[in-house]
Amino acid sequence: MSTTGSAADRHVPVLRDRIVELLAPALDHEGAVAVDGTLGMGGHTEALLQACPQATVIGVDRDTDALRLAGERLASYGDRFVPARAVYDELPEVLADRGIAQVDAVLFDLGVSSLQLDEAERGFAYRHDAPLDMRMDQTDGPTAADVLNTYDAAELERILRDYGEERFARRIAAAVVREREKAPFDRSERLVELLRAAIPAASQRTGGHPGKRTFQALRIEVNRELDAWRTALPAAIDALAVGGRIAVLSYHSLEDRITKRALTAGARSTAPPGLPVELPEHQPYLGLLTRGGEEPSEQETQTNPRAASARLRAAERTRPTKGTRS
Repeated sequence: MSTTGSAADRHVPVLRDRIVELLAPALDHEGAVAVDGTLGMGGHTEALLQACPQATVIGVDRDTDALRLAGERLASYGDRFVPARAVYDELPEVLADRGIAQVDAVLFDLGVSSLQLDEAERGFAYRHDAPLDMRMDQTDGPTAADVLNTYDAAELERILRDYGEERFARRIAAAVVREREKAPFDRSERLVELLRAAIPAASQRTGGHPGKRTFQALRIEVNRELDAWRTALPAAIDALAVGGRIAVLSYHSLEDRITKRALTAGARSTAPPGLPVELPEHQPYLGLLTRGGEEPSEQETQTNPRAASARLRAAERTRPTKGTRS
């Protein structure tokens, strides 16, 4: 695999300065601990380490190449950077292994990383012919080819519809089942050719590249992204100390919907209607720091097109719940 060039040269962190602005107030004390749950090539972690000299950042990633490149990038920070090879829904185990009960900030930059998109042979990018892999952890689990070659038509339709929001999910699933009888799928170019044939030309003219939604759906299925996110987000909120902050960058509506529901639920009173006095256990335990999902500026999307679909949400822990440090 080609992984040439330094991480700093190859990676432009999305909404870097805004994320630092949101998280830094929680990291301005001795012994502060932040978790970057999606380390990637370390751009956001580097910005936090620079801006918050008293903080340690635990960088979590399942991708061994990302951990290596980020480690090289962040070597000058010594033991203030702590790498952890794990999936972000394993955050409780990551913290427990290090004897950490609570943290002061958590960041998630969801979706596929710049490293994974840039390495054509990983199979994430529909514009390059490559093996249909798409695993973020290349040492474990089924590949995108396995999904295409073994799922029945109904299962394929479900993931294309639910994870890719693909209007032509049934037509594509039927075409995949039909074509794999001739030969199994193993490379992305053949899948893209099938999608060009299956999706009506009018939709291709207005809906972008025909591979975009199917490749997204396969990636989410292969890496269990939404299942992992539904588990990871509540665990991250539970891990926050009072005054701790969480920031989440999402890149499609499914991730953002899960994020919005969790953060707004925590920011809402659970007191029954008509209760004369709001009991402490009914009070909100989060305060929202962003107004809806913040978008990158036009200037940022021009210099970093991958930022275009990003939505940023953030919240602060305002009171303890069971097991939270006050």
